[in-house]
Amino acid sequence: MSLVLEGFLNTVALTLLSFAGALLAGVLVAIMRIVPVPLLRAAGAVYVEVWRNVPLLAWLVLFVFGLPEVGVKMPLFWTAFTAIALYEAAFVAEALRSGVNSVASGQGEAARALGLSFRQSLRHVILPQALKNVVQPLANIAIALTMATALAGVVGVVDMTRAAQRINLELAQPLLVFTGVGLCYLVMAAGIGFGARVLERRLA
Repeated sequence: MSLVLEGFLNTVALTLLSFAGALLAGVLVAIMRIVPVPLLRAAGAVYVEVWRNVPLLAWLVLFVFGLPEVGVKMPLFWTAFTAIALYEAAFVAEALRSGVNSVASGQGEAARALGLSFRQSLRHVILPQALKNVVQPLANIAIALTMATALAGVVGVVDMTRAAQRINLELAQPLLVFTGVGLCYLVMAAGIGFGARVLERRLA
């Protein structure tokens, strides 16, 4: 039971922390992609293309086994968190950029007419409307991230999937064990979807 609880708590913590990190990094990358500075826009585009076109498992393996080779050592959980957050940030950035593009151009023009700087109009006018428009896409990314945390078990993090593998070695009941794990992931995904719908209705 302690192994089940440890795996569940690690999965929940990894999901919440990774999504928070992905959201923060994704906002920064999205801003880089829309600012009127060619170098920053190019850097943002390169980030998105590199991170989202390499499988997450490859990033996890690279971070877990590669970072210590260059002198960067972190606990396994935080190494997995860093890889997942940076990977999902690319998808968050693209969702936010599409949200920004969905905001009427007249909004930015009106902000500039009122004397707001680019940073002020982005913070007070553009981003709030963009976030409202991408609640469901961000929820989909959060659900995908929840499922992706199972890959952390491959590199040694004791998440629900790895805990289930260990328990199954003792019980030899794969149908029972992995059905239970699947239901846990289902409940988590359904909770994210429900929360997103409630938030979307309140922001409408």
